[in-house]
Amino acid sequence: MSELQRRPTLMDVAEAAGVSRALVSIVMRGAPGAAESTRQRVLQAASDLGYRADSRARLLRSSRTKLLGLAFSSSQPFHAEIVDAAYAEASARGYEITLSAVAGGRPEARAIETLLDVGAEALIIIAPTLSVDNLAQHARQVPVVSLLRDDVGEYVDSVSSDDYAGIALAVDHLVSLGHRRIVHVDGGTAISSDKRRETYRAEMIRHGLQPVVVSGGTGEEDGMRAGHTLQADLPTAVIAFNDRSALGVMECFRAAGIGIPADVSVLGYDDSNFAKLSYVQLSSVSQDAPLLAAAAVGRAVDRIEGVSSPGSVVRTPHLVIRKTTARAPEGNSDT
Repeated sequence: MSELQRRPTLMDVAEAAGVSRALVSIVMRGAPGAAESTRQRVLQAASDLGYRADSRARLLRSSRTKLLGLAFSSSQPFHAEIVDAAYAEASARGYEITLSAVAGGRPEARAIETLLDVGAEALIIIAPTLSVDNLAQHARQVPVVSLLRDDVGEYVDSVSSDDYAGIALAVDHLVSLGHRRIVHVDGGTAISSDKRRETYRAEMIRHGLQPVVVSGGTGEEDGMRAGHTLQADLPTAVIAFNDRSALGVMECFRAAGIGIPADVSVLGYDDSNFAKLSYVQLSSVSQDAPLLAAAAVGRAVDRIEGVSSPGSVVRTPHLVIRKTTARAPEGNSDT
């Protein structure tokens, strides 16, 4: 084989055989769990591709590596804050963190494959997009902890923040300031977007108010698009899906001469480092990144060491009030 040729990987075999990487791993290790017809198909695909198991990776997996594999999205600053906190907690438990980013052109499946290949003893996946079945397949190899997503089945641990409580705090805060025309800029297809959207609707109805949802997303540009839409019928308050979206809304409003919070209050979600900047001072729902990271690392280590079975941890967020929320403008509180 030429030095310039890429060595076939388990993922290559999986794609050729039309099965998951986890199932290929089961077959190549000779472990139970694969039907005979599937086993033969995988072995044939491996033979056709010239796949050979990496003895170095096998050696790593045969001994303790004390590595926790963490997959995160490189486009989400809040994920980076969780990563920072995870390092300290892992070190305190006698483990190291190895990272693998999900980015444009690098899907989640590839990020996870890389972590498994270097011998991670457990996986922590921030906001996984894989199906419950795919997550369960990985959980047959190593403990898997889903962070920020809780609908992951019975074989995978989950650590999440209570989105219901977080949005309720946001709505209650704005209502207490006299706001009645409160709009939610949602997170589009992002993890947790459905929960936050439906909770906002329920909380608005509970207060006797009319819910209005504007399509958004997870980035500043999504917030800016939503901000342009909102200018046609300006509300007195906005609850954004996350802090980045809130920043986009604020930038759009300020460019149009709309005062924050004099004309419109804006409230974010995550309490990220962006929210704390002196020139931003964004009111936001805090998910406590350090506490989420500590809980996820704790679950991963406990599973590795056989202390616990798969389970879930749900943390309660809290509201951090800064300078972007204030009383509703005079004459608009009851409209």
